[in-house]
Amino acid sequence: MKKKVISALLCMTMVATMLAGCGGSTGSDSSKSDAPDKGKAEDFDWQNYKGTTINVMFNEHNYSKAVIKKIPEFEKKTGIKVKYSSTPESNYFDKLNTSLSSHSGDTDVYMTGAYQVWEYAPAGYMEPLDDYINNPALTDKDYNYDDFIPGVVGALKWDLTAGHKVGKGSQWALPMGWELNNISYNKKVLKEKGIAVPKTTDDLLKAAKALKGFNGSGTYGIAVRGTREWATIHPGYMSLFATWGAQDFAIEDGKLVCKLDSKEAIDMTDYWVKLIKEGGSTQWANATWYECGKDLGAKKAAMMFDASSNAYFNNYKGASAESGNIAWSTVPLPEGKTDADAKTNLWIWSLAMNKDSKNKEAAWYFIQYFTSPDYMLWSGTEGASPDTPRTSVMNSDEYKSIVGKADNYLESIAALEKNASIYFTPQPYFFECTTKWAETLQDLVTSNKYKSTEQAMKQLKKDLDKIVADIQIDE
Repeated sequence: MKKKVISALLCMTMVATMLAGCGGSTGSDSSKSDAPDKGKAEDFDWQNYKGTTINVMFNEHNYSKAVIKKIPEFEKKTGIKVKYSSTPESNYFDKLNTSLSSHSGDTDVYMTGAYQVWEYAPAGYMEPLDDYINNPALTDKDYNYDDFIPGVVGALKWDLTAGHKVGKGSQWALPMGWELNNISYNKKVLKEKGIAVPKTTDDLLKAAKALKGFNGSGTYGIAVRGTREWATIHPGYMSLFATWGAQDFAIEDGKLVCKLDSKEAIDMTDYWVKLIKEGGSTQWANATWYECGKDLGAKKAAMMFDASSNAYFNNYKGASAESGNIAWSTVPLPEGKTDADAKTNLWIWSLAMNKDSKNKEAAWYFIQYFTSPDYMLWSGTEGASPDTPRTSVMNSDEYKSIVGKADNYLESIAALEKNASIYFTPQPYFFECTTKWAETLQDLVTSNKYKSTEQAMKQLKKDLDKIVADIQIDE
């Protein structure tokens, strides 16, 4: 079934065909919260929902490991019993999609990213959180929503209109942590090989090529993701894509039009293919977040272009063979670009509430507790979750003293933060489009299907235009 998207009402009639289980339209206003009427601050008590049991689904990640470690404290404080599952990312979203599309309400809270909002919210799988946040009877006076970094928490807001940027509309989830994408590298290896930290795309290509086989057979210059799925496009590739000046879609005459056949998109993709072929892993087509970070930490890859925290998780004491040897830089600049052009695409791991949950107040207590300032100070310093979404934590001496030990970690984030954003165009076929995009990228690297990158990108443009053809946008 096709999804018909008409202005901000797209979500009420949409069938989420992209989601496993193919759940139908809920027939209700997805942006309307089921939160109780606003009460008074004196009505708030952490024990208000004592005896309730909630079910939580986690993606296997350092952020979720930190939460899981503190669940006993949450249960003691609230009297709420928590049952949870933790699944590797390769299977997590399939499992989550099946649960949500059943509309059974078996899952109360789940871990998600910002891009999933563009499908889950319209499909009726997300409860808007604004009425919970703004209800003093449900939210602790010390929660301080305004303490979140605006660009991070704002990326989880959307008005449900395809093509409209994030930042306006309902608050669909709250951030556990955010990840910008940049260059990390083994500083010991680069020093031994006499290679300077790359500042430009030409430098990066030369360095990656020179570092092929730097530590024997199977070692290589730079780790980037390569599987045939959306997750290959959003980290390093999309960051450099935006820095190059390219875009995925634009609104023209009330329609979404793919722009992947632009000169900037073609030139950037051509560069990326060369980078992989000349300096990447021979196993690139199987590389996910886990393989990239593992290879950097095992001295199999000399550099990585991926989430800042991916390298961090391999750098703290005892985390990997190369812990302590990893450092960070910024996004490399193409010819003619300056530091002001450097952009990095965001990923935001978040907690969301299932709209079909039967325990919404207790679910909100869970989300509130694990996105609170106190918890995030602990997770950012002791819980190995470095990219805190809260300003108070980021500015604290405790956070700076611990996370700041990583060589140029905080400095690289500070340099890129002002231009860190989600550079994809929000639309309900995001996953279908980015998966097709990743397939084209794989074909360019591993086969002779296309005579040139230009031919491949022009064909991709045609394919994606067909996918989004039924989206109509009434401004």
